[in-house]
Amino acid sequence: MNVTIKALGNNPKEINQVQEFLFKMIKKEFGYGYVAEWHQDIVKMDEYYINPERNNFFVAYYETGEIIATIGIREYDKDFPEFKHLYSNDNTSSIWRLFVDRRCRRCGLASKMFSVAENFANQQNYENIYLHTHKTLDGALEFWTKMGFIVSLDANDELETVHMDKRIQGLKIDSLANEFRYAVKL
Repeated sequence: MNVTIKALGNNPKEINQVQEFLFKMIKKEFGYGYVAEWHQDIVKMDEYYINPERNNFFVAYYETGEIIATIGIREYDKDFPEFKHLYSNDNTSSIWRLFVDRRCRRCGLASKMFSVAENFANQQNYENIYLHTHKTLDGALEFWTKMGFIVSLDANDELETVHMDKRIQGLKIDSLANEFRYAVKL
């Protein structure tokens, strides 16, 4: 199977398709739909990912044009008091919305998506990557640990939130490409 990973552009049709994919995945993974407090980045993708120079959103397309995976990377913009001494928007990026269609899991696609996002963060001179995940998501902690993240805080809350971070290794890659192609076995 041939998969193309590319940065989301400011095309309303494309954005709408990505939004539909994201809300479908959220419903499948978490069992709920749109929550205004949690999903503003999806509703306003241009403000959160497309327009800011140091932010981006990547989409994986199957050769038929079907969206099969997503990942967002943006400047750290949370205001958690426990992290004020750790993260700043100058040197810390954050991962958002890594979703892979269930039919395409366990073939390396999530790792490729993260690799593209991490390379982008490195090119934008971020030093760290922050994310939060949930212990209830099958394989999430294992995946992020495999990607080099360490737990910075287990919130022990009702959502079973775990905060994680990773120091970017600093490999500089000069690339003018905004599209990446991978052969993925399904």
